[in-house]
Amino acid sequence: MKNPHETFCLDNAVSFTAVRGFGSNRIRTNHATKAEAEAQAKTYGDGRTMIYAITAQGNSAHICNA
Repeated sequence: MKNPHETFCLDNAVSFTAVRGFGSNRIRTNHATKAEAEAQAKTYGDGRTMIYAITAQGNSAHICNA
């Protein structure tokens, strides 16, 4: 269940970011759709990539792990 901020970001997303790793080892990729971000994340096969929705105003929220 998503909170109101997460729902707002998902409903108004203009892009999605997939993030893996910690600190200086962090890998971040940008995608036009949630499906594209999830597809890229699934190439790792471990379900540990965090998917964020980004709005035009710059708001972001963690949506899921893939």
